[in-house]
Amino acid sequence: MATGDDDFLADSFEAHRGRLRAVAHRMLGSAAEADDAVQEAWVRLSRTESREIGNLAGWLTTVVGRVCLDMLRSRRSRGEEPLESWTSDAPTGSDPAQDALLADSVGVALLVVLDTLTPAERLAFVLHDLFAVPYDEVAGIVDRTPEAARQLASRARRRVRGAEEPDVDRVRQRKVVDAFLAAAREGDFDGLLAVLDPDVVARSGTGVTAGAAAVARGASSFARLADVARPALVDGATGLAVLVDGRVERALAFTFVRGGRIALIDVTADPEHLSRLEVTLLRHGES
Repeated sequence: MATGDDDFLADSFEAHRGRLRAVAHRMLGSAAEADDAVQEAWVRLSRTESREIGNLAGWLTTVVGRVCLDMLRSRRSRGEEPLESWTSDAPTGSDPAQDALLADSVGVALLVVLDTLTPAERLAFVLHDLFAVPYDEVAGIVDRTPEAARQLASRARRRVRGAEEPDVDRVRQRKVVDAFLAAAREGDFDGLLAVLDPDVVARSGTGVTAGAAAVARGASSFARLADVARPALVDGATGLAVLVDGRVERALAFTFVRGGRIALIDVTADPEHLSRLEVTLLRHGES
């Protein structure tokens, strides 16, 4: 392909990158994985005769959707990951317009609910309800009929509409974080269950753990790190920071549902991803 054609193709792809990343991020819940999915779309585009693509936006959305579907299925097949191995990516740098759309549509609780859906349900809901992709196109991505794709999105939509509203009481959040930390330090399984929502999700780049019992088991093994953990604000969210030699080695950001229980735990351990976060340690009694 000529250099001029290469430049045109690259410019065309860059024009769609923000939307593609927003789509991938909503489907995967991970900034790093979203970037990987978008990069894979670029690789596939660069190997394709672009003149044969009639609708570049639709073609790229389909490719990213299929890549994300494969990644979600692979993630689910790996099963649960213990808390000590969590290396989640905090969702940073996503498209502001799509962030606003997400907030207006279903609120923070969406992040919790999406992790409880099957890959096909998640894909159908995100593409159709958040990004207005027609069911005919969704069907092609999930390899179902349009009617089956409609049913997938409908089931996901019912789950989303039933999600609890997030708890925003910072004082209560701090008490729950203190209780979580104390229980983790002591390996207190029942104490952990007391502060976790039954449908709590802990997510990372290595996988997703769902359900209070599974998350409590992982958190029970967190005792060694819990000894050097401090309450903190992680990109504005109440959470914990693990300090090693005075440096933040790991950050946990919590989302709470009404009543103060922890519904979502995002853990960041990768140094590059940690550098993107604003982590503020909290003093005793501060929230």
